[in-house]
Amino acid sequence: MNDRVHAFGDDALGTHDAVALAEAVRRGEVSPQELADAAVARARRVDPTLRAVAHEGYDAPRVGAPDGRLGGVPSFVKDNRDVAGMPTGQGSEAFTPQPAATDSPFTRQFVGTGLSVLGKSRLPEFGLNASTEFMTGEPTRNPWDTGRSVGASSGGAAALVAAGVVPLAHANDGGGSIRIPAACAGLVGLKVTRGRHLLDPQSKPLPIDLVVDGVVSRTVRDTATFLAALEDTYRNPALPPVGLVEGPARRRLRVGVVHDSIVASPDAETVAAVDATAALLEAAGHHVEEVALPFDESFGDDFTQYWSLLAELLLDTVKLTVDRGYDRSRADGLALGLRAHHRANLRRTPGAVRRLRKAAATYAAMFDRHELIVSPTLAHTTPELGHLSPRLDFAELIDRLRHYVAYTPINNVTGAPSVSLPMGRTAGGLPIGVQLLGAHGDERTLVETAFLLEEAAPFPRIEA
Repeated sequence: MNDRVHAFGDDALGTHDAVALAEAVRRGEVSPQELADAAVARARRVDPTLRAVAHEGYDAPRVGAPDGRLGGVPSFVKDNRDVAGMPTGQGSEAFTPQPAATDSPFTRQFVGTGLSVLGKSRLPEFGLNASTEFMTGEPTRNPWDTGRSVGASSGGAAALVAAGVVPLAHANDGGGSIRIPAACAGLVGLKVTRGRHLLDPQSKPLPIDLVVDGVVSRTVRDTATFLAALEDTYRNPALPPVGLVEGPARRRLRVGVVHDSIVASPDAETVAAVDATAALLEAAGHHVEEVALPFDESFGDDFTQYWSLLAELLLDTVKLTVDRGYDRSRADGLALGLRAHHRANLRRTPGAVRRLRKAAATYAAMFDRHELIVSPTLAHTTPELGHLSPRLDFAELIDRLRHYVAYTPINNVTGAPSVSLPMGRTAGGLPIGVQLLGAHGDERTLVETAFLLEEAAPFPRIEA
């Protein structure tokens, strides 16, 4: 095991979560500037090792709304959403990013919650990989073990939060990119229902919009408060409101427990974490029974086909949004491999899209008999850096990805919510994520259950 790296210490941030810090700001016990200064100092201390920051906006941060629920709390935005005055690099080595002219719609919501943006966090190229690794650049490292992956695509965000630089950070998820790094870094990672927040205009023409935005955090209440703060800025009338969830519910749930994915069985330590989570729910009075996912390996084939379509669209249209200097040949091996895969299998795309669109009804049927499903977040524990490198042969990399990211894409395709929680530890002390899946629009049940599990089995702390 390599070194752990964190920045927790006796400064303005301390070990507090975002809710505690925002309360301290409101009481006048600490100023937003003091919190920002502490976060910048922490980032400068650990980032030479972790390589989690894509752009430092320390001298000109985007200040959040002072009256937001999280007013005065410093954070970072992932480097695939525009922040006015900061470059958006998409994790790519194929072009040099220029400062954005305006905020993206979600960035406006993000700062509306009160959070201030100190800079941009790193992601793998266009968010396509499940590890934040690059063709030539240094990888983003896991604070729990610097020789391990911190997941992706929101890997930089997860590293900064787990290491104590900021209490929560923006992340987004198109195939597991909030939940995967949350699992790797011992964090809470909620993927909300599609449509829960404002969408970027470029996502609207897509046949299936996979991506939602959110945060990774160290506590359930931070994620719950951020979700409530999002609703303060915009609430979709087509979805039931969530409101501020502050603890477990008293109602008893019917819980289904999934072990095997559509392509693989999880490793022993992951199974143990899932079973321990199920036992905690049963001990709390919930009815627990084993179930199987209602999908087969063809779902994985269809998702890979659609994923490769998105890669081709990204690579072929980014030149329209980049002022100069875009060189597609400098894209990474995964992006180019996916583009080639799609072009070689173009005729399969209409059928794949048609079948994936039907998946929402299949998923919804699971909740005729259950209010909650428990599964692994990932099929095996956090791999060493290099295991998912974009420099690998494409066929080998795509096989490894499909067997690793075997549970999360279902909720992106169906649009339903899910959350990863740090419910286990490996023999070497690394966090293991367990995923809770909810019905469409039912984030409330997920957050209430997350509160219960956090109380029953407090999440691991890197500084302990």
